Amino acid sequence: MALFTLLRPAFAGIRRAGLVLGGLGLAVTLAAAPVQAQGQPLSPEQRKAVTDLIRETLLKNPELIQEALVELERRNQVAQAEAQRSAVASEKANLVDPATSIIAANPQGDVTLIEFMDYNCGFCKRALDDVRTLAKDDPKLRVVIKDFPILGPDSVEASRVAIAVKNQLQGQKYWDFHNKLMATKGRINGAKALEIAKDAGADVERARKDMDAPATRAAIESTVALGDRLGLTGTPAFIIGDEVVFGAVGAAALKEKIEAVRKCGKATCSG
Repeated sequence: MALFTLLRPAFAGIRRAGLVLGGLGLAVTLAAAPVQAQGQPLSPEQRKAVTDLIRETLLKNPELIQEALVELERRNQVAQAEAQRSAVASEKANLVDPATSIIAANPQGDVTLIEFMDYNCGFCKRALDDVRTLAKDDPKLRVVIKDFPILGPDSVEASRVAIAVKNQLQGQKYWDFHNKLMATKGRINGAKALEIAKDAGADVERARKDMDAPATRAAIESTVALGDRLGLTGTPAFIIGDEVVFGAVGAAALKEKIEAVRKCGKATCSG
């Protein structure tokens, strides 16, 4: 997963601590607001009395702080999900752009599973079997692979090779190459990716040349920028219908959302 994703709990803890420390001042402000709105600002003595009352209440009922933080986190998650749904809708064309994607399984499928992945992502490797199983068992599923190299220079090199090889291998041949590259153990860099490309039948010299082509670099830059606009902080990140699904959640969870899209047009059906 991306570094930001790994550090996210620490950032959240710092943010929560700041909210607790600042919460008392905010509570005093909110408590005083009705009086101030009537043109009667609190005197220093009254403000101290309000502060003391709130402090006493929180000390006697510290669970109120935890409840407030839980509710705040819930609201933040809801807001983030809504923002991502909006972004997914606005980026619909870019998500399946052939210039920056690999279209696998059934290109005319009725439901599309989009995966943002990194060839050095352990969770992506874990999810590989899930994606292959879904593609095999569901003939109506379209799979779109987006190279999202966020785990360092080796990942960028591997993606440059993969995008370059797309100029030579299409359809099932490219899908087989992708699967072999993902299944490779250890760190994958450009050299390793070229070895696998050669075994898959690609012209290595042509691939080397295409790696440095402006179109190859532009494809990676475009996908990384797209991921940023979608709020993606790690890999794998799947997009099904109107939702973003983070992590190797398993084939069953992905299948449930795929079927929901077929049923109601959304990844989660209400009612």
